[in-house]
Amino acid sequence: MPSRREQDEAGVRLALAEAAAARGAGEVPVGAVLVREGVVLASGRNRMRERRDPRLHAEMDCLDAAVEGGITRGDALLGATLYVTLEPCAQCAGAIVLARVPRVVFGAWDPKAGMAGSLHDLLRHPRLNHRVELVPGVLERECAALLEEFFKEARK
Repeated sequence: MPSRREQDEAGVRLALAEAAAARGAGEVPVGAVLVREGVVLASGRNRMRERRDPRLHAEMDCLDAAVEGGITRGDALLGATLYVTLEPCAQCAGAIVLARVPRVVFGAWDPKAGMAGSLHDLLRHPRLNHRVELVPGVLERECAALLEEFFKEARK
């Protein structure tokens, strides 16, 4: 059986595939997948430009897919992990807490908008009714490189 670290790297690689799909569609390359016991429950990617909706970050797209698939009912998220290529922002961190996602693993830090330790830690705020187990920096270089390449090309 793979170690927890190997499972986390595999999950982030799945999120990186979603991020690559976002990039191919002209979106900022961020991807997310919700996994339980090695099974992908839902996936998402940035779709802000595609759907002309600034709220459609990868995490929100993934959680929307989970809701549509009935994954968020009852205790269905017990044991699940949300893998994301970029540290969640305030909107996404809030949705993660409200959905009661038990565990989040992310790749790259977001010093400008990150709410899992960069600017604030909304995911583990002690006054909220749900705190997330957090594993930051998994495959950080790969996740950051994808974003850096995208923005470098966009600025040409």
